[in-house]
Amino acid sequence: MGIHPQIQKLKRADIVVACPGRLLDHIRRHSIELTQLETLVLDEADHMLDMGFIPDVRQIFKHLPVNRQTLVFSATMPHEIRQLTKTFLNDPVTIKIGVTAPADTVSHAFYPVAHHLKTALLLNLLENSNAESVLVFTRTKHRAKSLGKKLMTAGYQAASLQGNLSQSRRQASLDGFRDGKFKILVATDIAARGIDVTRISHVINYDMPSTPDTYIHRIGRTGRATRSGEAYTFITGEDKKMVNAISRAIGSNIEQRILPTFNYGGTSHNVAHRSRQYKKLHRNKVERKR
Repeated sequence: MGIHPQIQKLKRADIVVACPGRLLDHIRRHSIELTQLETLVLDEADHMLDMGFIPDVRQIFKHLPVNRQTLVFSATMPHEIRQLTKTFLNDPVTIKIGVTAPADTVSHAFYPVAHHLKTALLLNLLENSNAESVLVFTRTKHRAKSLGKKLMTAGYQAASLQGNLSQSRRQASLDGFRDGKFKILVATDIAARGIDVTRISHVINYDMPSTPDTYIHRIGRTGRATRSGEAYTFITGEDKKMVNAISRAIGSNIEQRILPTFNYGGTSHNVAHRSRQYKKLHRNKVERKR
């Protein structure tokens, strides 16, 4: 909806639902008056953080009355959101609904690896596993898109799911993954929200999640409906604190694995070599079937 129809509707509204940027636009246009606001609700606060909306939210708070009720809803509580609540909420009460815990059907493993060898390690894992349906998590949209392309170049049926996709392309990726057209889906935490696929056999954290809660949310996509699932996490030397935090959240030390078939002294150039190896192996399998 354009800005001018919104201005007309705001004249008669008691409840306003808005994204931070558009609300801030109306504040600057003086088309909305917030001095009498009674209740403010911030929904999906961690989503706003990942989308870069928190600076706009801070600006909006400057235009709100001191006496108000503020409710913050968030699937996870990263440090930045906790700081926001401390700054703008007065003696807030925390309510945690449905204490998260990993399913017993999921097995966990950490894979230590240098950052520049992550893609090569991922290819090695895929080549040497019986993974049926794999969900790979990355920290950024750019990395999700780039990794998806690399997996396709290596010969895998893969797609990426990230915020820059149009709704139609996002839906096509989701449907293809759900229907088995794509064996691998690479996604960011935000883009992966709403994925409901019961047959995911493996969740691979290409990038370390930012909080233990995020880790549990990620791996909750596998091991569903009494099926067994595997959760692999690539860890670098920078991830020691989060490794310990996740182990505490799980309630046990997670096994650290070294792949005997992987060259840990290699370079990122080995990715192209492994791509050729995979294509050759795939051709041989097809020929044997014939």
